[in-house]
Amino acid sequence: MAWFDEAVFYHIYPIGLVDAPKLNSYEISEHRLNSIIPWIEHIARINCNALYIGPLFESVGHGYETTDYKKLDSRLGTNEDLKNFVSLCHEKGIRVIFDGVFNHTGRDFFAFQDIKKNRENSQYKDWYCNVNFGGNNEYNDGFSYENWGGHDLLVKLNQHSPAVREYIAEVIRFWVREFDIDGIRLDAADVLDFGYMQMLRSVANEVKSDFWLMGEVIHGDYIRWINEGKLHSVTNYHLHKALYSGHNDHNYFEIAHTVKRLYEMGGNRPEDLKLYNFTDNHDVERIYTKLNNKKHYFPAHVLMYTLPGVASIYYGSEFGIEGKKEWGSDFSLRPAIDINEYKNAYTENPYTKLISVLGKIRIENKALSYGDYKELFLTNCQYAFSRTYEGYSVIITVNNADNDCELNLPSNGEYIGLLSGARASGVFAVKANSGEIWVPANEKAPDIVPLKVEIPVEESGIEPEEKMLPNVPQNKPYEEMTVEELQAAIIARMEKNGPVTERMRQDVFENVYHNSLVTWIKSFN
Repeated sequence: MAWFDEAVFYHIYPIGLVDAPKLNSYEISEHRLNSIIPWIEHIARINCNALYIGPLFESVGHGYETTDYKKLDSRLGTNEDLKNFVSLCHEKGIRVIFDGVFNHTGRDFFAFQDIKKNRENSQYKDWYCNVNFGGNNEYNDGFSYENWGGHDLLVKLNQHSPAVREYIAEVIRFWVREFDIDGIRLDAADVLDFGYMQMLRSVANEVKSDFWLMGEVIHGDYIRWINEGKLHSVTNYHLHKALYSGHNDHNYFEIAHTVKRLYEMGGNRPEDLKLYNFTDNHDVERIYTKLNNKKHYFPAHVLMYTLPGVASIYYGSEFGIEGKKEWGSDFSLRPAIDINEYKNAYTENPYTKLISVLGKIRIENKALSYGDYKELFLTNCQYAFSRTYEGYSVIITVNNADNDCELNLPSNGEYIGLLSGARASGVFAVKANSGEIWVPANEKAPDIVPLKVEIPVEESGIEPEEKMLPNVPQNKPYEEMTVEELQAAIIARMEKNGPVTERMRQDVFENVYHNSLVTWIKSFN
């Protein structure tokens, strides 16, 4: 057993959170990383005991076009700021892992700059894949090279090069020496050479006995990456997709089938395929945005926190914020957030309360970290399973229907619901669009502090005609209107053109992005 076996992760994209400039001037104007320090208390308060933060190191723009692996991005501050930040996390019992962008570098990286300067005479010409001095690229350098993802901004490293391998190995050692990190999330792990990955695992084993390597893998058989010689875990995109579409389609068969397939992939042993579970991250739209019925936020997160794997929450999603890709950009998925605006969230925001309690339940019940998985009940709208460890069984029930239900489940003795405080024996009551985590009602049960929280109606599918809209201001530029005023103006314009259906109204209400609404209202002119 290692710390990551019982981890509940919090995920921060720092450049977005601190509202750093989109482009790096390589000059330190503010120590913005220090503004994240208050979030450490928040992370602990919602019962997360691990932090995945990144990208962090010097880069040109979004952070994944690395310029210097050993220097904190100038937009965030200095290495001393980062050392202090990690130290403060550790004081709160929070482990820290960094983003490791080891598949490619940016064009400002020293090795690439040397190739531009010295061309065929550069000692680093073999550091990158397929460098061809008879070709060219979009920057007109007078040579071509293999990039990643079709972007010449991202120059693909030659992972077979001994010099590259030794350099990246030293980067990992440096991060541990300087910042005392506890692990790395490998960017683009699904395109890394397996021999290169084995080298990374060897270094991980060298620097700390419990150093965690998790990889970004989108598709494929995850067991190819997870084993003693490669990675400890990978991102569980299969479950991510199932969690939102299984609720939107009222199809728990999709979720259960995904879980069963992944569990069997790990040999029906929870310790053999411990995947990094998530409902959203910095590359995908927010779960709150993707769910057709906002009340399904509740059962979706009950599942994410209790199914086999490692649970994680992406910053801001514990507040129930929106996040939709617009114009092909990820900026809205990586927003600046002032934690002070959510100082009352722990008592007033139902989403924050839910995530906090789920984290506490996860940490206090080892069966949710180590227990085997057994499906107990399955229909399109109801799903139940157990997690059993050392003879102690936790039962999880979820319901995506608009009606309460009762499930007849095999169980020994009386159980108590950790979210509601309800009791059950054989027949388990589950509220509409909700879920419950049941533990034996005996001396082994942890202290029960029932959540008893309801997702508010006005945030979970309110009928459009019931929403109160402000008056449309006269002679006010669209750019200066609020989101609500723009919504009112759009509906007013639509009503002038003919009947407005409930679906049309809902489309307006679901768009909460100011720039998009301005473009929409102007389209009527």
